[in-house]
Amino acid sequence: MSKRALISVTNKDGIAQFAKELSELGYEIISTGNTYKALKEAKVDTILIEEVTKFPEILDGRVKTLNPYIHGGILFKRDNEKHIDTVKELDIKSIDIVVVNLYNFKEVVACNKSHEEIIENIDIGGPSMIRSAAKNYKDVLVVVDPSDYSDLITKLKENKITMEDRLNLASKAFSVTAHYENLISSYFVNLTDCEYPKYLNITFEKEIDLRYGENPHQSACLYKNPLENTIQMEKISGKELSFNNINDIYAAIDILREFKDEIVSVAIKHTNPCAVAVGKNGLDAFDKCLKADEVSIFGGIVGINSTVDENLANALNSIFLEVVLAYDYTEKALEILTKKKNLRILKISNLDKSSKYDLKYVDSKLLIQQRNNLLYEDMEVVTDKLPTESQISDMKFGLKVVKHMKSNAVAIVKDGQTLALGPGQTSRIWALVNAISNNKDKDLKDAVLVSDAFFPFDDCVKLAQAHGISAIVQPGGSINDKDSINACNQLGISMVFSKIRHFKH
Repeated sequence: MSKRALISVTNKDGIAQFAKELSELGYEIISTGNTYKALKEAKVDTILIEEVTKFPEILDGRVKTLNPYIHGGILFKRDNEKHIDTVKELDIKSIDIVVVNLYNFKEVVACNKSHEEIIENIDIGGPSMIRSAAKNYKDVLVVVDPSDYSDLITKLKENKITMEDRLNLASKAFSVTAHYENLISSYFVNLTDCEYPKYLNITFEKEIDLRYGENPHQSACLYKNPLENTIQMEKISGKELSFNNINDIYAAIDILREFKDEIVSVAIKHTNPCAVAVGKNGLDAFDKCLKADEVSIFGGIVGINSTVDENLANALNSIFLEVVLAYDYTEKALEILTKKKNLRILKISNLDKSSKYDLKYVDSKLLIQQRNNLLYEDMEVVTDKLPTESQISDMKFGLKVVKHMKSNAVAIVKDGQTLALGPGQTSRIWALVNAISNNKDKDLKDAVLVSDAFFPFDDCVKLAQAHGISAIVQPGGSINDKDSINACNQLGISMVFSKIRHFKH
């Protein structure tokens, strides 16, 4: 039997040269529609698909390769006499190489095209041909990635195609069709009101390899969800981003998203905020942030939701930082910041959008939940003493911070600045003890204590009062709420229930 290659591609990069070389190796080239035109223009001898199927392309191109002359030529087993007799009897010629890449469904969705146009970019024939060829990989080479063209031609010329090569190509082919179907599935699920479907088909594309994971002995890479148009990030200068950098960057972004109408600076260490402050401008916000914790910020990540100017750049360069992220940078600011060659400088935008789900992969199982987009349900004063307007403002500021700290967590804040933070403790009183003991130099008089969850006992109230704290906000909901309220009333502290818990594990 003569050798045949079927070529039908959306991405035509390198396809003309690849087809020419296949033709020179003795392969007849079969092609469809626009690919056929491109190959003919490149002077490649090509057979139009209709000459093989003996049937015209119909329904505006919806049906052109769904035909037994195509799939029979791909799927028959070359070592099965019955199969061979069948294709001979039906005059079906073998197809030995299938070169296909698919309609640009992802790009059409990303461009916000109409639903009708998106539907027409659901490829039917392409995935069918890829799957047929991949199923019969022992006899048929399936090529879905233009980067494989050159290597394949070399091996065909040298007659060095191995079974491992065939298996690798088939593996890539099935990954491509699975990814494609998952994109379509995700698109349709998003059109419905089903938040948690029986089969959750989220698909990811590899973005970059990372030097290593959380520790040097762990390998790592970064994947992205191609259908979620969330934050845009551009690295302007500095070393490549590490696993820990990326983890911390998104922890900073989560807090920056909370402050849409204020200029804020946030410092992150090991995914926890070590300092947060709002200011009149970027420099003021960063200056307050730095003063909030001059120790922990060393070697951390700083995010600012404004433009970095010359003065702010000089302030940032005064300490050792791993990453700076901001909305933009003046030319002079970049001149200053890039003097530190290892400092990673990022420009961010589109913070108003976030991923649909909060995911956690736990040893072959996926925990999934809504993102924590609420701050409080109600601000109910439950004590005799009322908080001041300034304290109410600080309560809201503190809730925006504590909801992004690992539980158990408390934050002590005043005038739009964190004074002491206590994240990640197994006891709430320990969280408060750590926050205070690590910040003995701070004046906590008339500060606000913010808790991510309720007080099980009145010990936090008593410790807070002993250090001058005069207002508390917590969700409430403990069977011992009355004990904490009574303690506040006895000690002259105002307490507000937010009625929303903010555990973060």
